[in-house]
Amino acid sequence: MASFADDLVRELLDARHIAALATENLDGSIHMVAVWYWFDGTHVFVATSSRSRKARNLYSNPKVSLMVDARDPAASCGITVTGTAQILTADLSQKSNAQIHRKYLSETALADASVGPVFAAWDDVTIQITPASVITWDMRQADRQFFGGALERNPAYLLPLRR
Repeated sequence: MASFADDLVRELLDARHIAALATENLDGSIHMVAVWYWFDGTHVFVATSSRSRKARNLYSNPKVSLMVDARDPAASCGITVTGTAQILTADLSQKSNAQIHRKYLSETALADASVGPVFAAWDDVTIQITPASVITWDMRQADRQFFGGALERNPAYLLPLRR
């Protein structure tokens, strides 16, 4: 098991990726959605609406998982953070959400009256994730260990992702 002190974990959490957030619906099924996130060194934060399915699920059950995948076939790596979530509101939420928005939106977008204020109003709460476990994977290590570096030597073995 990894920790937030691990280089790969910090690299992925500090980078600008899209994460997948999983919560549990009332019927026991899993709700998974793409999210923006921000990492403060201790917790992972996700901006959202209090009316969103993910927020409503977390009010009932605070268990959460967040997966960040670098999405690069040649250097595929990622992390999964599982833990408990707390919904932040008011000033704490506004400050955290501003950090998230600054991570993903340009200064020009934030200053645009039709963009910045809309995100600020839309994301009225923050999900604060306190980790219970952190798991990493790194295809480069798997390549060296199990394939003798064949994937690195032959980049055409891995097909490009379709966008």
